[in-house]
Order: sequence, then structure tokens, then C-alpha cells
Amino acid sequence: MQVTKLILPVALLALQLFTTAGSAMAADKLDFEPAGDARGHIVLISGDEEYRSEEVMPMLAKILSQRHDYRCTVLFAFGPDGADYIDSNNQQGLRGLDALQTADLMIIATRFRSPDEKQAVYIAEWLKAGKPVIGLRTATHAFRGGQKFTDDVSYDQFGRRILGEQWVSHHGRHKVEGARSVVEAGAADHPILHGVGPIFAPSDVYGVRHLTDNDKVLLRGAITSSLDPESPNLEDDPRNKPMQALAWLHPWHVAGGKPGQSFCTTAGAAVDFVDADLRRLVVNAAIFLQGHEVPDSANVDFVDPFYPTFYGFINDKNYYSSRQMKPEDFALGRAPYRADPPGSPEWPHRPQPQR
Repeated sequence: MQVTKLILPVALLALQLFTTAGSAMAADKLDFEPAGDARGHIVLISGDEEYRSEEVMPMLAKILSQRHDYRCTVLFAFGPDGADYIDSNNQQGLRGLDALQTADLMIIATRFRSPDEKQAVYIAEWLKAGKPVIGLRTATHAFRGGQKFTDDVSYDQFGRRILGEQWVSHHGRHKVEGARSVVEAGAADHPILHGVGPIFAPSDVYGVRHLTDNDKVLLRGAITSSLDPESPNLEDDPRNKPMQALAWLHPWHVAGGKPGQSFCTTAGAAVDFVDADLRRLVVNAAIFLQGHEVPDSANVDFVDPFYPTFYGFINDKNYYSSRQMKPEDFALGRAPYRADPPGSPEWPHRPQPQR
């Protein structure tokens, strides 16, 4: 894609910085314009301490905008006291949720966030409108606190009520065993699984125990012997009997609102998205939940190179303030890279930038 350099007056530059053709960075969000006629608007909300959703969401937004013609807005958690740098460790740092007012789909991958009342009202309005939601990995515990979005859904209850599950457990051994998808009996023909082959995720299998007969499981997650994509499923391990749900559809309805539907997968670490089949699963879900026809094999090629950081908590309190990552670092034409945090296992099964 040709990069277009724009020279803007200083006053306008303070409000919105266009970094490349098709993407723009405002003070609290990153917008991607569709390559063709817009089919809808998707808001992707990052903000977790462990799985690098700040890397995942811009990558997905690039695919959804440039390959599938959805306008996309990516939101981030920022540092405290009005800081302009991304700080995924700041649980009070979500900004820009007003973007949901014009959106058709929300994709969320936050972890234990505590938005203030001004930001929370946009989530509340979304839930009451019954608009669709996609939850990735830690979205089962997206928010924390007793504050309420609606009369019957508190921050703590968001995962279980809206996605069908809350935080339960690591079912596989964290940073030791991976996950491989297995199609649920009777689900193979579902549109969300069009063109989706076996998915390997180096993040472990999550425990899932609260789904009901109203939920439609599409994939289950088999624990594998290691983090190597070629490692076998642990066929005789009792933890795989039965396998935990890995991806499902969930109907929901909040008090005083319209009924809605969500899709959730407990895969979703940045390194998981090296697998094209996981990217296709999420893209298919986005298309399906907006009522559009899912192609036989959706194009999920990376738009820009994707160099995911391995998952794990970053306990250095100065990490994000020292790195000064900004939304424009993830704009079209950009391919950010950072070293894995100390203590990460070796994981060579991903692209690396040439040095």
C-alpha cells in the first residue's frame, strides 16, 4: 500500500495525526479506513497485562479493514494521569469507548479493567442495544469490580453473562503445554468454521465449566505435550476427557435491553495469532455476527509484518513509561517489534524482523 505523507497545521496535528494512507491516530484511538466501500464499523478494545492485546487488535483491524472492508477503531489502555503512551498494566487506563456509539461489532480482549463511569456508560448502552460481541482469551474476565453496567450485570459478571464464561482456571500447564482445536461434533458446517483448519495456540487451555445447553460449542481445546506446533495432543491425559470448550456462541439478554449474541474463544495471545486458522476463526466470527456472508476461505494474510511478543506479566513498573508506545506505532505501514519479557520460554515458531 502506498504511504501518503500529509502536512497538517500544528493545531490540527494536535487533534489527529494521519500516519499512513487509510489509518489515523486520534488522542485516544487508532482508526483504519476500509480499502473499499465500508461494510460496517468494528471497535476492537485492547488492554490486558499478559497476552499483548495491544499487538493483536491493530493486526486484526488491518486485516478486517484492508481485506474485508470494515472500518475499524482500535482502543488501548493508557498510562495514568492523562499520559499519551500505551500502558497495558494500567487497569484504569481505557479511553475512547465513545467510539462504540457508531459501531456494529465490539471485539474485546481486556483483563480485569475498571473503567470510570464516563467510559462505562458506552458499554452499558452497547449491552442494552443487544449489539454483538466477540471476546478473546481474557475477555471472560474483562472487567473487575462491583460497579454495574446494567441493573443485572456488574463489571465482575460481564464475562459469564455476556460471553457465557468467567475466569475459571488454567486447564493446561501455563507456558509448558499448548492447545490444539478439535471440531465439536455437529459443528463442522457452521459458517464460522468455513476454511478453518486445526488451530495451534501456545497459550494453554482455559478451564470452562459454566456453558449451558443454550450455548453452541464450535471447537474444543486439546492439551498438547509442549509449545511446539508439531507437538501431539495428550490423548490419554484425563484432562482431555472431556476436552474444554475453546470457541462457542452465546446468547445473552440484559435487563431492559434487546437480546444479543456473542462469540468467545479462550485462545487469543498475540503468539496464538501466528496461526492463520485462528485469524480466520475470528474474522469469520466478525463477518457472521454482523449478518454478512462468510466466505469459504476468508483472506487473513497479514497486511503488515506481525512480530508478536510472547505472553507473560511484565512486573517492571517503568516498562511502559520507558517504552513510550503510542497508537501510531501500530498504524498501517508499521510493524513494531519488542523483545520478549525476561523469563519467557524460547519460542522460535514466529517471524522475526531482519536485523
